[in-house]
Amino acid sequence: MESQWLRSTLATSPTTPRVFNTFPSSESRNPHHLPPPTMSSESKPVDDKATAQPATDAATSPTVEDVDEDQSSGDEAHNGAADGAAPAKKKKKKSKKKKLKEALTGTSSAEASSSSSKSQFNMEQLQTLLSMNPALRNELAGKSEAELMDMMKNLSLGDILTGLSTSKNQKDMSSYKFWQTQPVPSFEEKGKLAEDGPIKIIDVDRVPKEPSPMVEGFEWVTMNLQDTAELQEVYELLSNHYVEDGEAMFRFNYSASFLNWALKAPGWRDIWHVGVRATASRKLVAFISGVPVRLRVREKTVNSIEINFLCVHKKLRSKRLAPTLIKEITRRCYLNGIYQAIYTAGVILPTPVATCRYYHRSIDWEKLYDVGFSPLPHGSTRQRQIMKYKLPERTATQGLRPMQVKDVDAVQDLLTRYLQRSQMAQEFSKEEIEHWLLHKETEGNEQVVWSYVVEDPSSGKITDFFSFYCLESTVIRDRGNRNVRAAYLYYYATETAFTGEKKELKARLNALMKDCLILAKKAKFDVLNALTLLDNPMFLEEQKFGAGDGQLHYYLYNYRTTPLLGGVDDKNVASDKHTGGVGVVML
Repeated sequence: MESQWLRSTLATSPTTPRVFNTFPSSESRNPHHLPPPTMSSESKPVDDKATAQPATDAATSPTVEDVDEDQSSGDEAHNGAADGAAPAKKKKKKSKKKKLKEALTGTSSAEASSSSSKSQFNMEQLQTLLSMNPALRNELAGKSEAELMDMMKNLSLGDILTGLSTSKNQKDMSSYKFWQTQPVPSFEEKGKLAEDGPIKIIDVDRVPKEPSPMVEGFEWVTMNLQDTAELQEVYELLSNHYVEDGEAMFRFNYSASFLNWALKAPGWRDIWHVGVRATASRKLVAFISGVPVRLRVREKTVNSIEINFLCVHKKLRSKRLAPTLIKEITRRCYLNGIYQAIYTAGVILPTPVATCRYYHRSIDWEKLYDVGFSPLPHGSTRQRQIMKYKLPERTATQGLRPMQVKDVDAVQDLLTRYLQRSQMAQEFSKEEIEHWLLHKETEGNEQVVWSYVVEDPSSGKITDFFSFYCLESTVIRDRGNRNVRAAYLYYYATETAFTGEKKELKARLNALMKDCLILAKKAKFDVLNALTLLDNPMFLEEQKFGAGDGQLHYYLYNYRTTPLLGGVDDKNVASDKHTGGVGVVML
């Protein structure tokens, strides 16, 4: 699952779509441990010379006055702005990242290009970095100049900028002291060859059999998501207090159907749906969840868990519930024989196993522009952009049809073989294929995933398939209460990968993805999002995907392996010469 382990709006250490945290050691007892960064900010298309769209300028969100009162999300509309009308343009303030980039490079943002070359900073520049990142400064207090420079030399400028927290709903996310207590690779190991395997052997006998005491006034609960009322509580908590983008313009809107799909995969257990309630009011104020996955890392398969939906009520983020939640779900996993995890984050932590970049393909560009998601490129016009992204009315691939239950075995076989081409991928059972790829028509169950197969007319063989899922985002403070209906490219596979050359594979994938876009348009989607994993770089440019402003870093908890390719080159541009590493699509 894109998402990312612990995609959370609680950000107490180092950014959609999709973010995760990791398990602290059960032996750790330091109450001041900061939780790993868990916030996945939504990525948006980038155009450095774009005309700004001010219709949805964010205002400061009000705080929640009391957790027992109505959970206001602060989404009130701007006063005096008519729906769809653009207010007077204001001079745009430089972002924290832009200011830092100029300070470190000596150039303006227009002059400085993205680069992943190693940082070569002097002490004056390093002090500038620390002055703009108080949490990092506090973490590194007491280190000598040599130690500071040695630590920074392994980070690129892009890493440092990515690691900064720019959302007003986040604190700075660089809690490296916390990570020093965890079984994760250090920055000093970045880029080095490593023998695959666990970093630490967990002694189950030393794992506490009971949860740690909860903060006074709150208590642990195991959420029963089979109960529609409790599922609704989780939905409401996430709706008001979960991930939004760094500029507070968009917030993920997870439907009840999506949560059922994401949290009840084969092997799910209610013990991994952990909540915290206020003792007096019984209000759900925090939540964290996990789903077991069989993960293949190169030649070895690991029973692991994917943690998601770490969320704490905004009013309670000073109570340090996040590390307590992480510790509790860690304890439950350890007691059930799961000692490794895969997770993602939009920020730099010790230490990524791979990094992918978000790309976006506009479908309804005009709507995306109106709500502030897509820019108007310099020198272009609205009409040109609308025509640029216009799609045919009909698909072109012969034999293309919606996936059915009868196709599960064939799709499982095709996808399993296709994923063998990637060094890190999930191993899917037949039940998982059916769960993740097939929509079940039941009353009240909104469609979350769309899957299509290509059946050879002569042989009846399934030769290709592709899928995408729906994750809407609420446009914060939009007077029309509009949502961005986003499709996320999920898994796909084609026999051409085994029968043709790279040129043929690229042509086939482009044909399939063009049909995918057409079908997404028919399903009323506004945009198709994708990462640079699998073979995506082969079709992103031709299908008019634009680079986003977000990256997704993949991490393995308590497992060491040599870094993997993430589909981007050293300039952070999608490259089909850098594929074959990441084959895991996370919600």
